[in-house]
Amino acid sequence: MYIRQVEEKDLPMLVEIEQQGFTPEEAATKEAFIQRIQQIPDTFLVAESAGEIVGYVNGPVISKRYITDDLFTETMHNPHEGGYASILGLAVSKKARKQGIAAKLLKVFEEQAKKHKRQGVTLTCKAELIPFYEHLGYTNEGIAESVHGGVVWYNMVKEFV
Repeated sequence: MYIRQVEEKDLPMLVEIEQQGFTPEEAATKEAFIQRIQQIPDTFLVAESAGEIVGYVNGPVISKRYITDDLFTETMHNPHEGGYASILGLAVSKKARKQGIAAKLLKVFEEQAKKHKRQGVTLTCKAELIPFYEHLGYTNEGIAESVHGGVVWYNMVKEFV
């Protein structure tokens, strides 16, 4: 398995993995993926194994510490340096789960964020995923303002020193 930058040809598999990992209310649309591929390919990574996409992580660089709901529908180009690398989506295909792929994607995403002098990485997650992110060095900063998909989300942040 290796991790690389997203390409437009990845779109069908990205949509399939998104639908496996999120409810219809939470899942990014095909149009949102197209916009992210075009606007923020530098912060959109995929894990590929045997020629097949098995996972991805993506999100824009933002100036604020926490994710806001407008980010799920509007994507702007990333600044070259600074800001927080946000994660709007991290998902692994059902058949490739429990193999450490999500953690590997996060590690590469974080390395790229450090290289571009980001302040840290910010994301939201459901309560059951808090221990996963805490194990990887993220801090739970409480319930998020986000109401995306009608779900209670928690702000998780990993600061870079």
